[in-house]
Amino acid sequence: MCRLSSRPTFRIFHEETNATDDNPRPMLRYKLHRVHNCLSSSLCASLCRTCRALASDRRVGATYRMKLVKKFRPPVEPRSFGSGLIVGCFLVSMTFVMLSRNDISMDHLSILNCLPSSSSSSSSGDAAPMSSTVEEDTRIRLSGRTKQIDASFINRPDGKGKEGISSSCESNSSDCKTENDTQVLNGPSTGDFNESDGGAPKRKPMCDFSDYRLNICDMEGDIRISGKNLSSVMLVTHTGSRERNESWQIRPYPRKYDHSAMAKVRPLNLTSLRRHQEAPECSVNHTVPGILFSTGGHCGNCFHDFADVLVPLFQTAGPFHGQVQFIITNQQGWWMHKYRPYLTKLSSYDVIDYDNDERVHCFDHVVVGLRAERDLMIDPSRAPRGHSIMDFVKLTRSAYSLARERAWAAGGPPGTKPRLLFIARGGTRRFVNLDEVVGMAREVGYEVVAAEPDFFDVARFAHVVNSCDVMVGVHGAGLTNFLFLPTNAIVIQVVPLGNLDWIATNFYGDPAMGMKLRYLQYDISVEESTLTELYPRDHRVFQDPESIHKEGWLRLGDVYLKQQNVRLNVNRFRPVLEKALQLLHERN
Repeated sequence: MCRLSSRPTFRIFHEETNATDDNPRPMLRYKLHRVHNCLSSSLCASLCRTCRALASDRRVGATYRMKLVKKFRPPVEPRSFGSGLIVGCFLVSMTFVMLSRNDISMDHLSILNCLPSSSSSSSSGDAAPMSSTVEEDTRIRLSGRTKQIDASFINRPDGKGKEGISSSCESNSSDCKTENDTQVLNGPSTGDFNESDGGAPKRKPMCDFSDYRLNICDMEGDIRISGKNLSSVMLVTHTGSRERNESWQIRPYPRKYDHSAMAKVRPLNLTSLRRHQEAPECSVNHTVPGILFSTGGHCGNCFHDFADVLVPLFQTAGPFHGQVQFIITNQQGWWMHKYRPYLTKLSSYDVIDYDNDERVHCFDHVVVGLRAERDLMIDPSRAPRGHSIMDFVKLTRSAYSLARERAWAAGGPPGTKPRLLFIARGGTRRFVNLDEVVGMAREVGYEVVAAEPDFFDVARFAHVVNSCDVMVGVHGAGLTNFLFLPTNAIVIQVVPLGNLDWIATNFYGDPAMGMKLRYLQYDISVEESTLTELYPRDHRVFQDPESIHKEGWLRLGDVYLKQQNVRLNVNRFRPVLEKALQLLHERN
């Protein structure tokens, strides 16, 4: 009996028997063999009707065979009838194949199941050659089109195709591990992977945790952001997607090696979800990309405001040309007011307060975290669209309407002098003899200004700095204001005692030169440090500064940055100011 299943798969063979004592006449015997997943239900039904016509009586044995022979013998001879039947079946099959060629070509993998496997056909003599042929040539021609099939689908030890397995990396890579036949990316950008659906296609990881300074996630798709209630960013994948479920926790602030800073940054949960899992409904649909970042950490310190947020934000948002939505966590009202000129230049949209907005914001593209490199520096070769720190300087001049683009040069209007700015500090590392130093600078030939940065009114102090040609300051965040200087101006950093040369050069010297400023450094002597009033001259603070460094940043900062002020030796410092004046005259 022909049994029809949801995917009926049969084929007919015939054989001619020889005459025996029990069976004196040769006859045809028709065998119905099952073939896996090859033919459609309509063809099977046609074959089954032929079978029923040939075998209307289900009785087996000699009686059945004799009736079958008698029924067909009068009209035709058995041999000719068998040949005709075979030709007829072949024509019916070919007609069906031609009519359904498109369906077959779309589901070509089902053909693989028609091929006998080593385990299921070990007792069949004609199975081995077919299997051997498949191993030698894994291309299968379908309706005139050839498609390449991975031999691993065929040559499985268990005789089954490799279903639901896909790799995100090479199996022999050190960055991969295999768990239950599923290869899992095991690198620095790895989150939590749960392979709940087979056949995951290759997809670049959403998040990159490999950078020493920051973690960043660049997400595209159906993205839903809920801050106040869920503190999560969700990427909802399409129904039937075979992508992996992934999850991360990220603090979107680019100083991840600094535990004291990261402790003040709200952690965010990032997940990828299938549509059948619960996801909040969208309250607001955005047509522009979003950037989610934090103004926690060390924000409030001028250096960190620029190095950790504003310059990285420019790197991340610059390519969008204002068509980007900012979502800020750890938002502080005073910080938003202080740096609003930058925010409005980089985005044409009102900022979303991530921590207090109850709505679910939906995007097609969101970057969580900020791109950054060295403090106050941008490598054009790595930056989108080749942006450099000079592009940020131009943005700064535009944001605060700074008029001067170039420093003073000789040959200008008669009686004009270059302006020199002393950064006055009200706390530590201040010039204790500032009046004496200012008098000396005037003697050298400068118009001198001494001013302290305004914590809230950035614009006012930016204009003061931009009006000057030389800026002098003790190592510290106040030097960050050199951002507002005109091109070719000169920065003079006074470095306190304590082997701080590397810190001074890395955080301020190199960035200043990157902004096309000229940089001079003045290292004070022991006699110019007020630490002599606190420690004896043979103390290790003077004799062995490296031993203080080894006690950690807190100890180093307490001794050399918090306890120390500067009393400049005007005779020793004078040549530095003279050198700066000479440089101004040399460049027109």
